[in-house]
Amino acid sequence: MHFSIPETETRAGDGGAAYVLRKEYGANVVPAFPPKKIFTLTPAEVEQRREQLEKYMQAVRQDPTLGVSETFNSFLRKAQQETQQIPTEEVVLEVLLSNGQKVKVTILTSDQTEDVLEAVASKLDLPDDLIGYFSLFLVRETKDGAFSFVRKLQEFELPYVSVTSLHNSEFRIILRKSYWDSSYDDDVMEHRVGLNLLYAQTVSDIEHGWIVVNKEQHRQLKSLQEKVSKKEFIRLAQTLKYYGYLKFDPCVTDFPEKGCHVVVSAGNNELNFQVRLPNEQIKEGSFKVTRMRCWRVTSSVPMSNGPSGSSPSEVKLELAFEYLMSKDRLQWVTITSPQAIMLSICLQSMVDELMVKKSGSSIRKMFRRRANGALRRSDSQQAVKSPPLLDSPDASREPMAKLSSKLTSVSLRGISHSSSANDVGSNDFHGNYAFEGIGDEDL
Repeated sequence: MHFSIPETETRAGDGGAAYVLRKEYGANVVPAFPPKKIFTLTPAEVEQRREQLEKYMQAVRQDPTLGVSETFNSFLRKAQQETQQIPTEEVVLEVLLSNGQKVKVTILTSDQTEDVLEAVASKLDLPDDLIGYFSLFLVRETKDGAFSFVRKLQEFELPYVSVTSLHNSEFRIILRKSYWDSSYDDDVMEHRVGLNLLYAQTVSDIEHGWIVVNKEQHRQLKSLQEKVSKKEFIRLAQTLKYYGYLKFDPCVTDFPEKGCHVVVSAGNNELNFQVRLPNEQIKEGSFKVTRMRCWRVTSSVPMSNGPSGSSPSEVKLELAFEYLMSKDRLQWVTITSPQAIMLSICLQSMVDELMVKKSGSSIRKMFRRRANGALRRSDSQQAVKSPPLLDSPDASREPMAKLSSKLTSVSLRGISHSSSANDVGSNDFHGNYAFEGIGDEDL
């Protein structure tokens, strides 16, 4: 999110908000706010400040206590709009569907994520009780037409401000389902609009290679497409590898050895690794979220060897989780990726979903409109267009070997603490409540 805090807001705003939050939740819960320089910032310093604040807000949002604090969220909402000097006015915002279809909604610049989500749902005629199954994501469009996920838009964000302040047409807002358990597809498919959205997303994921399809499966899927058998198409897709996964950009891991290039996908209550070893061999393995004792995200700026006053080095983000490799052996696994916070949010949402299911509850929830946030409902509705027929499967994709979960080449290690002022929550571990229920039969 592009924003920094004005000077007057810094003294009265973030100080006041931080004071109230520390008083309410304790100083150990609320991380220190990124410091602001007194003098006018150079363009490079403004960008560095923006990155620090973006990481700060995403990190704070991972704390379930602070995430629901109206004091904190109200402060962040106000800061976004005031810093970008965007007045409250009616605007048209473009939101993409998975099939590339554009949905234009009339909103206020001050509308929050759930306001915009409701406006999109209204335009598509999606029932209120299905809105909770979908979320808005900030993505960056790649050259091949796919999307790189930047983050899930948080409740306190102003989507119009978030996307326009980036000043880059490659950044878009996209609507996707927000749950992991494919059994919830049944709820979504009860309504024609939910079915169309899920169908469009499934076709898109297959086209971009996120879902693995062999020639026979591809033939069956195309036949179902030609018959417009959308439910049957989704049912078949549910049986395919990586259905419902989010695929992340290539990054680096220390598993099974330091410096390995990896493509990480999140889904089915696991992180899937497709690792390219130093000998160029590709192996695959998965880390179940129920075996992660805890995880944390660290950020740091490498020390620069350049002259004083040179441009700052790029912020490095790492996600590390402590994994139960065997009954009595825990081991740290680290992923170095600009999308580390997004990965952490995925893990947390998987755990939340598991705990809801364990308690016997359901994620089905009515969308509650705030009394002070009534939106203007559009008079005209927009249908979800059916995507084109699938292209032939890519035969050039490399087969993967299984990565043994018993590998002993990785030693137990923690993450080195950052001494940088850019460090966000380096001491904050995300405890995994779902880990506590593991028994010998699960190993």
